[in-house]
Amino acid sequence: MGAGHYFEDFTVGERIVTRGVTLTEASIVDFGQQFDPQPFHVDATAAAESPYGGLIASGFHTAALCFRLFVDQGRLADCSLGSPGIEQLRWLAPVRPGDTLHAEVEVAAARRSGSRPDRGLVTLDYRAENQHGDTVLTMRIVHLLGCRPDAVA
Repeated sequence: MGAGHYFEDFTVGERIVTRGVTLTEASIVDFGQQFDPQPFHVDATAAAESPYGGLIASGFHTAALCFRLFVDQGRLADCSLGSPGIEQLRWLAPVRPGDTLHAEVEVAAARRSGSRPDRGLVTLDYRAENQHGDTVLTMRIVHLLGCRPDAVA
């Protein structure tokens, strides 16, 4: 079970900071081989000759990791009903083996559904930073969240 969070527990302007995680060369290559097999994600020798000068993580890997770090906070465990989509996604800097990333997530908007009073839409702005404080990714995701059962009546 989760931490008992629901739509009503997300406040516009609230910021959530996650733990950090360090990417290894193996994790970058494994993800790249499965989902984004471009040479600069899967082959250190080829990556050294690329414009990046070395192996970098797939942007999709970085986005998935950023989302996972937020999910690990437990804020969606009791209330997530999925998502209608990502409104914005930007990869701003390469992520390399040895980089430690954490996510900062801000509640940008929250509104109760007019047609389905048992749920609401929460827009979260995600920012992933490396150990140097460089922003490597931003994304805006709209989450469909269930309301607190006693608040629906």
